[in-house]
Amino acid sequence: MPEAQETAVYTHGHHESVLRSHTWRTAANSAAYLLDVLEPRMRILDIGCGPGTITADLAELVPDGRVTGVDRAPGVLEQARATAAARGLANVDFAVADVHALDYPDDTFCVVHAHQVLQHVGDPVRALREMRRVTRPGGFIAVRDADYAAMTWYPAVPGLDDWLDLYERVARANGGEPDAGRRLAAWARAAGLGDVTATSSTWTFATPEERAWWSGLWADRTVASDYADRAVRGGHATADRLRAVAEAWRDWGRREDGWFAVLHGEVLCRKDA
Repeated sequence: MPEAQETAVYTHGHHESVLRSHTWRTAANSAAYLLDVLEPRMRILDIGCGPGTITADLAELVPDGRVTGVDRAPGVLEQARATAAARGLANVDFAVADVHALDYPDDTFCVVHAHQVLQHVGDPVRALREMRRVTRPGGFIAVRDADYAAMTWYPAVPGLDDWLDLYERVARANGGEPDAGRRLAAWARAAGLGDVTATSSTWTFATPEERAWWSGLWADRTVASDYADRAVRGGHATADRLRAVAEAWRDWGRREDGWFAVLHGEVLCRKDA
């Protein structure tokens, strides 16, 4: 097994504004491309599980199997355990892990899943090889990631273009690739995965409630999260500029005709039997 090695910094951190988004995620809205292949007795590894909402959904979908959720951040795993406990799930467990060096034997899991993980790692091909290693022959590697450059919105509120440019520069300075979605199929093939099905799906925020929620969490994230600290410490933005970007988010959120779409790339890969 390769040695664990941190090759990138998680851009967002785990501020409340970040977890506000993460706890909204479900298997239905974030892993629909995977659900048709699940069977009741499967053993699943959920990488980068965060607060565990997708993990818990997967556990409910494999009632005679088991799901292990892993994350690099020990603190967020306490929230994940609380999520599973509140739902009365007995077939789920959590552990600290590094996707570049998973502490599991070869051919352990029926499914290895990662949602919005590869955009934050320094070597996504190595990560996919490690995911492949711990997947059983005939099992599945399932990965979904956002593509920031493909995000689109209306109307063209001044300041959101500035947000996108700033976020992409900060993420790349941290060692990640914010436009990961379009690269997933290429990375999977580079990792030696031959049976690759590439798809895409979106989140769309268009109702008044959705606009208020999405714009609010990004406004708060822009001024109060680890991302904000890294933007300033890395010389990418001043505090005044971050406040201006946050206000642009609030401005967009107040627009009655506001619409925002988040494109995700997806790959579902089957390991050779």
